[in-house]
Amino acid sequence: MVVQLWTDLTERLNPGSVLITSGGTLTVEAVRPFGDRWIVQFEDFVDRSQAERIRGVELEAEAVEIPGKLWVHELVGATVFDATGAELGSVSAVEANPASDLLVLAGGGLIPLRFVTHRDTAARTLVVDIPEGLLDP
Repeated sequence: MVVQLWTDLTERLNPGSVLITSGGTLTVEAVRPFGDRWIVQFEDFVDRSQAERIRGVELEAEAVEIPGKLWVHELVGATVFDATGAELGSVSAVEANPASDLLVLAGGGLIPLRFVTHRDTAARTLVVDIPEGLLDP
């Protein structure tokens, strides 16, 4: 089965890793690179018809804590404040971008992740130090 990773933690696909789906768990049996994706063999999946049943299914892994890492699931829904304490809005999505991934604010503003200076996971807040005029219409 071909898998597209949305993480830079390629060890998520190491043999023995358990991935979570809406229908249960899958255990990685074998893996090999395939361009920018991975060919993954899951335990108990022996033919194409079994693999077809989970085509398009999103795979998740248990959360890991890595100091300094920002995780999309922790960013979406967070309230963003600028360096002066002014509220800028809430994060509705995170958009991939080659220079720096972007926080997409509910009001449509875009803030490069590199401007995040502080995050409080428990309070679901982010502080950003953005250039003047970045969010001007």
